[in-house]
Amino acid sequence: MKVVALVSGGKDSCYAMMKCIQYGHQIVALANLMPADDSVDELDSYMFQTVGHQIIVSYAECMGLPLFRRRIQGSTRHQKLSYRMTPGDEVEDMFIILNEVKRQIPSVTAVSSGAIASDYQRLRVESVCSRLGLVSLGYLWKQDQSLLLQEMIANDIKAITVKVAAMGLNPGKHLGKEISFLESYLHNLKELYGINVCGEGGEYETLTLDCPLFVNARIVLDEFQVVLHSADSIAPIGILHPLAFHLEKKEASASLNGSEKTEDFSGEKTGSVFEVQGDHTERHEATYQSVAEVTDLVKVTNHKIHISRTKKGNTFSICCWLHDPLKTSAGLQEDITIGLKQIESQLVSYGFGWEHVLYIHLYIADMNEFATANETYVRFITQEKCPFGVPSRSTIELPLLQVGMGKAYLEVLVTNDLSKKVLHVQSISCWAPSCIGPYSQATLHKEVLHMAGQLGLDPPTMTLCNGGPTAELGQALENSEAVAKCFNGSIYTSTIFFVIYCSSRIPESERHKVQDKLETFVKQIRVSHLEERSTAEVLNPIFIYVLASDLPKRALVEVKPILYVPEDLETDEETVQDLSCMKMPITSWGFQPADWHHSCIQKCIVRKKICAVVLSITGEIATNICSESLDANQINENCQTGLTEGQIERLSRFCIYFLHKTIAENNFSWEDVMNLRVYFPTSLCISVQKFSVMLATAFNELPEIDGEPIFNIVPVLGAGRSASMDDIITCELFAQKS
Repeated sequence: MKVVALVSGGKDSCYAMMKCIQYGHQIVALANLMPADDSVDELDSYMFQTVGHQIIVSYAECMGLPLFRRRIQGSTRHQKLSYRMTPGDEVEDMFIILNEVKRQIPSVTAVSSGAIASDYQRLRVESVCSRLGLVSLGYLWKQDQSLLLQEMIANDIKAITVKVAAMGLNPGKHLGKEISFLESYLHNLKELYGINVCGEGGEYETLTLDCPLFVNARIVLDEFQVVLHSADSIAPIGILHPLAFHLEKKEASASLNGSEKTEDFSGEKTGSVFEVQGDHTERHEATYQSVAEVTDLVKVTNHKIHISRTKKGNTFSICCWLHDPLKTSAGLQEDITIGLKQIESQLVSYGFGWEHVLYIHLYIADMNEFATANETYVRFITQEKCPFGVPSRSTIELPLLQVGMGKAYLEVLVTNDLSKKVLHVQSISCWAPSCIGPYSQATLHKEVLHMAGQLGLDPPTMTLCNGGPTAELGQALENSEAVAKCFNGSIYTSTIFFVIYCSSRIPESERHKVQDKLETFVKQIRVSHLEERSTAEVLNPIFIYVLASDLPKRALVEVKPILYVPEDLETDEETVQDLSCMKMPITSWGFQPADWHHSCIQKCIVRKKICAVVLSITGEIATNICSESLDANQINENCQTGLTEGQIERLSRFCIYFLHKTIAENNFSWEDVMNLRVYFPTSLCISVQKFSVMLATAFNELPEIDGEPIFNIVPVLGAGRSASMDDIITCELFAQKS
C-alpha cells in the first residue's frame, strides 16, 4: 500500500515508517500537525507531540518526500475514549490534513502512526481513517517497549530527548541526549519507578535527527535552550527549544526501498512542504441505504422465518433462520437483510438496540459471497449505533441449503445492560489481526470473554501463514493469546470452551493432527503454569470441533475461545468431571440409568456460577440409546448414519433429558442458559424443519419451557468432541447465574 506517515519528529513515528517499509508498503508523503504559534513549543494536547516542531520542516528534504503540515486549530473537546466527529476538536485537524493528502495523492490508501500503548490516540487515528476510507497501520502497537527501544537503536535511529517529565530524569542533565546513551539508564528507572522505557506514559519525548529513512541529509542541532516548565524536586519538567540547526548532506545513495517517489505526484513537489489551510470539516463517512430502504426491497412471502430465544432474562441469545426448502431465495443479501431486520425488530420489542449485542454468529451458505455479507451487515450494525463498542463476530460457511435453510443464518448474544468492555483494534499491527469494520476482537461481559473467531493470520501482513492446518492453528492460538492478554487472561489457563472450526478442505488424515497439536500445546502451557501457581487458578477447557464447508480467506482452521476472566482474586472452584462421579437421579423420560451415560458428556463448573456442557452422541452411544426402542432394527439405507427418523427423535429426547439432568444436578435451571447450540450433520439426511420439531417436542415435556424454542439448531458437515467430527448430535450449552 502507498502510505502517508503521521510524523511528530519522535523516534516512534520514524520507526513505524521503517516497519511499514519492512512489510512491503511504500511511504509517499509525510503529515505533521504543529502549533498555530511558531513560538510555542508544546500544546496541551492529548493527541499530538509538538516539541521540536521547528525542525520537522527539514524532514521533507531529508527524506525526499512531500511534507504536509497544518497548524492545529482545535482543542481537546471530545474526551471520551471512543471518538465521534466533534467540530472544534483537534482530531478534526488530523482529518483535514489527511483528507488533503488523499486529494493531492489519490493513490494513498493507508496511514502510519507510532502509537504503542495509547488507546486514546489509536482510536482517533482509526476513526479518521475509517471516515476517509484509509487503512490504519500501527506496527508498534502493543509491542514490548524494552525490545522496541533496543530495535530502534539497533536500526540506527538517532533521536535525542526534547522533553523530560519523570522521576529520575533531570532537564539540565538529560535533555538533548541520544536514546542510545540513555538506554541503560531508562531501564534502571523502569526497575526503580516503573517508567515506560519508550516514554509512553509521557516520561520523555524525542526528536529524530537521523535514521535510514533520511537518505539525503541528516539534521545537526547547533544550539538549543532548556526551558524549565516545572522545578518540582521529584519530577521536574523541562523541554528543549531549538535555536539553530543545519542539514548535513549525505553521500549519494539509492533511495531506501519503500520510500520512492509516487507516480501520481509531480516531481517538483517531491521534498516540498505544503501548509494545509481551512477550518471546515467535511463528512466523508460512507453512505449506505437506510435499513428501512433496504427492507422495503425485501419480500418475505416465500419464506418461513424461524426465531428462537433462550430464557435467561439479562443475557440471552436470539437466533433467526429461514425455511427455504425450494431454494426460492433471491440471494444472500436478501436473506441476511431479512435476518438482521427480524433480529432488529426483536431487539426493539425488548427496548434494546444493536448496542446491547455482545456477539454475532454469522453462518452463510457460500463463502465466495463473504464481501456481499459484509456489505449488508454494515448497513445495520455500525459504530454509530454501538457507542460502547461493536459486537465480536464469527463467520463460517455451513451446508444451509442442504437442510432446507436460506442462504444466511444469524445468532446474536444480547444483554440488557451496557457494562461490556469491547476490544476493537482496526489498525494493522504486529500485535494481532485487525478488525477493519464494525466487528471487534473480543467482548468482556460479566466475567465472560467472548472472543471473535481467530484465523491463522500473520498480523502485520494479514495473510494466512504457510504450513497447513497445524501451522494455521498455532498462529490462531498466538493471536487469541494476544487478545486474551489485553483482558489479563490467557487462553491456556482461562478458557472454558475451545470451539475449533475445521475446513472441509483438510484431509481426514490430517484432522487428528489439529487435535493433537491443540491439546498437547494447551497441556504443556498449563503444566508450566501449575509449576508457578495454584492449581485452582487454571481451568481445564472443553474442546468442540466443527467441520465447516469453508472459512474466511479460505483458511483451514478457525479458533473461537470463550474465557472466564474473574473480576476478583478469589480462588476458582472449577471442575471438569464425568457423571459417573455423581449420584444418578431417578429414571425419567423412559431412559434407564446406565454406566455408559458418563461417556457422552463433559462439563465445566466455574465458581458454581458458570456451567458449560458438551454432550456428544457417537454411533456407539446412539446404538445404546436406541437399543430398547421399538424400531431399533429398522435401517434407513439411504443415509450414512443408518438411523430412522424415529431413532433420531429418540436421540433428540435423550439429549434434552440428559442436559436437563446435568444442569439440574448442578443447581442451574433453563432460565440460567445463555445459549444452546445443537449441531447436526447433513449425513443424518433429515431437514432442519423436522429436526427442529423433534427438539421442540422434547422440550415441551419440560414444565419450565412454555413451547417457544430456546435452542439454536446448527447444520454442519460434522461435529464432536474430537477432530474426527463424526458424532451424530453434539450439544453445546452455556449457563451463567445472574
